[in-house]
Order: sequence, then structure tokens, then C-alpha cells
Amino acid sequence: MTTAILPAEFADLEAFAERWCLATEPERWAQRLATTMEEMQEFYDACFPRAEEAIRYCDRFDLDDMPDEVVRLLQLLFSLALVSYPIEVWHQPLPVDTGSACLDRLSGPRP
Repeated sequence: MTTAILPAEFADLEAFAERWCLATEPERWAQRLATTMEEMQEFYDACFPRAEEAIRYCDRFDLDDMPDEVVRLLQLLFSLALVSYPIEVWHQPLPVDTGSACLDRLSGPRP
């Protein structure tokens, strides 16, 4: 049996936690690029309906003093934001008409 890493209220999202609870934006971006549209759609379909509830849950905690499981829930939401573009806008994994453009962020959202 696997140990839960998200708050108990979000146990239904545990199947996505290992893959999408990533600490940095470059890790999330790399995971998105390594994931098929079908897998992203599955993640999106499971998480998007719970997003507002998850945001309200995270808002109950001070950003600098979040329990680990809440930090991971926030990381899951950050991943959902990155996945939303290919699902909702581009309908493909990569941004449209960007050629070989690349942008590396040096910092990202906390925590």
C-alpha cells in the first residue's frame, strides 16, 4: 500500500500526485513535455473540477508555514495550470507557432 502524500480531502487525486507534485516549474514543464495528450487530459479531467476547492483549502494556510501535504497539493495545482494550456487552448502538447523558441525561468512560484 502506498502512503498518501496529499491531504485526505483530496485522496481521489493521489493517482496523479507522484507524477505531478513537482517542486519547480522546470520539473513541471519537463513532465508536461514527457506526457501524452491522453495522459494530460486524464489529469486535467480529474483535477480541474476540484481546483477551486483545492485553492480554498490551500488558502487556509500561511504560504511560509504550509504542511508538506498542502505544499504538494499546491504543486499539483501549479502542474494543472501548465497542463491547461495544451488541453484548453492549443489541443497539442507544444505551444503553437513557437518554432525552436525556448525560455528558462530562473525562479518560480513559492513554496
